[in-house]
Amino acid sequence: MRYVITGAAGFIGSHLSDRLILEGHEIVALDNLITGHAENIEHLAGNPRFQLVKQDVCKPFEISGTVDRVFHLASIASPADYLTYPIETLDSGSAGTRNMLELAREHGASFLVASTSECYGDPLEHPQRETYWGNVNPVGLRSCYDESKRFAEALTMAYHRKHAMKTAIARIFNTYGPRMALNDGRVVPAFIDQALRGEKLSVFGDGSQTRSFCYVSDLVEGLLRLMEANEALPVNLGNPHEMTILEFADLIRARIGPEMELAFLPLPSDDPRVRQPDISKAKRILGWEPRVSLEDGLTITIDYFRAKMNSPFPAVSVRERKIASRPDQAAMR
Repeated sequence: MRYVITGAAGFIGSHLSDRLILEGHEIVALDNLITGHAENIEHLAGNPRFQLVKQDVCKPFEISGTVDRVFHLASIASPADYLTYPIETLDSGSAGTRNMLELAREHGASFLVASTSECYGDPLEHPQRETYWGNVNPVGLRSCYDESKRFAEALTMAYHRKHAMKTAIARIFNTYGPRMALNDGRVVPAFIDQALRGEKLSVFGDGSQTRSFCYVSDLVEGLLRLMEANEALPVNLGNPHEMTILEFADLIRARIGPEMELAFLPLPSDDPRVRQPDISKAKRILGWEPRVSLEDGLTITIDYFRAKMNSPFPAVSVRERKIASRPDQAAMR
């Protein structure tokens, strides 16, 4: 089939591209490279089934030929970036989503939008189910990201209802793995970066807030299954194994340097206190749950960043490819 992927040079988009090319599909990859990195997909540059188009999806454009599936992943997802580009973040969720929905409608293609657990805000329900409407500050510092995704969900449902389009909404929880940006402000690359440099690990607040970490190949499997499912309402995709930030810091220290100290900093505005997906729906309708352990995922991710930072320790790129290319790692056995 022929896929269109927006944000294809980003962290998740590049891994999704790898998987689809591996399966023999054709990809039109769209990215304006504002936060995506061409190096994430440079290994696909010579593949005749992969076409990179430098394009801002918020601006008009056309794609000729057949389009079977549209993955709308384009978004400025890290706090460091969306605080720098708040208007562009809102545009990608509004105008960008509208353009991609129109593209899918014109071609009769199935459509999936990458939404986020941030739609739940600082949740009063724990763990978070898809039926929970959230506790979001609509005018806070994080609102440019949160509201862009909430609007994208509403717009996707409007197209589904008005035009009878086949659409899907993936609410993605904390995902990690190779190709994350070290300086994007999220806890996994931040802790690994600081640990590999021998710096103190920056813990915001008292570290009691929780997160749940899903390895990227597991997420890609979930996205592919959701695209083919007959479910228009949101579906959580994430790892339900919850841990505190302090527990995660101890895990990183144990893997890289037990002697490393912590630096406690003020908690950012509207930072969620808890984050844990209820994935009962994904299990039921997709037959999906994460399979890559945090231990294995962190080994791959740490070695990737060691190599990227020109450390003498080698990356485990062969193992990374093995896990990323095996659907059974992410599927229920």
